[in-house]
Amino acid sequence: MQLPLDVEQFWRDDALAHAQNCFSKDAPQVALGIRMSGECVFAELGEPGNPWVETPRARRLELNKRYNDKAEKIVGKRLLPETLPPQDARFPYVKRIGEVFGGRYIIQNDTEWLTESAQTPGELEALLDRVEKLDLRAFMLPDNWEAEKKRIYETHGLRPRPLRHVRGPVTLACSLMGSENFIFLVLDEPELAKRFRDVICRVILDMAQIMDAEAGTDEKITPGFSFADDNCCLMTPEMYELFGYPILKRVFDFYSPNPDDMRFQHSDSAMGHLLPILGRLNFTGVNFGPTVLIPQIRQYMPTTRIDGCLAPFTFMRNDEEAILREVSRDCADARAMRGVNLSTAGSINNGSLLTSMRLVMAIIQNYGRY
Repeated sequence: MQLPLDVEQFWRDDALAHAQNCFSKDAPQVALGIRMSGECVFAELGEPGNPWVETPRARRLELNKRYNDKAEKIVGKRLLPETLPPQDARFPYVKRIGEVFGGRYIIQNDTEWLTESAQTPGELEALLDRVEKLDLRAFMLPDNWEAEKKRIYETHGLRPRPLRHVRGPVTLACSLMGSENFIFLVLDEPELAKRFRDVICRVILDMAQIMDAEAGTDEKITPGFSFADDNCCLMTPEMYELFGYPILKRVFDFYSPNPDDMRFQHSDSAMGHLLPILGRLNFTGVNFGPTVLIPQIRQYMPTTRIDGCLAPFTFMRNDEEAILREVSRDCADARAMRGVNLSTAGSINNGSLLTSMRLVMAIIQNYGRY
């Protein structure tokens, strides 16, 4: 599909389009949020590789450079990093929230999964008893943490990163219990579900503050927080009001109290029925599923940047007619409402080609002018 595209003019206009969280009245066109991902090098270059398993550093840098050489010709920009910290600048593994609650992160069918740790209300009660007694810092940080932290700072001047993103509460709970077990828990044992909720919230805040201390920062110096909660779509509004909303509200109140502090949720699922509740959280940015479109979101989130709504599978299949249909739809909605960062409604997966990104750019330049 051939649409005219002035690449240099596109990037000049795109730089202006992101001002004021994509709400600038001076923006000449709809903002582009797509910058591809490290997953995409394999299909683009015809190289073997597993996007979910770490690629050795030297090979990753070589693939990124070759990918960027191609990207520069097709979309006019080098998209992936060509420098990475040396291997000895990597901090030891810090345990994650799923492990605090007894799960394990495993790779299965080329995807990361969190294993279950409690299937019944009785097992959950015992798990929560253990978590409440846990020395969280000692559990999270490995034995060699202090020595490695000191060495890396003295050698490379690097500090650990603060924790500002976690798996969302409903997705976490469904992973740990199984989705059906968790849904029945909320319906049949609401008091235990509330206890589960409160422990998750306390653990999120405690983990973040532990890593703040390690990074030498705090909630005022480094504000903002985000969640990825695909499974929130499984909750009715009443169930989400009981379990999910209070966690996000409390975390945002602590880490994102100011109007411009990041409050972000990614949920690439059909969770439009929760928008009236989510709208009360005053998100600065959202990325929802491909069936939850701009006019529906904007009804409840008038000042929120919307990252979407191109379906990831449309982009991954490089279906030019469908890309034109979906992106031109989003451009029309953005022209009426602004505040749109045109992105995929979910992850950018291996198989998504640079030619498809160029097509999105052309559609914006031809159909997305303000």
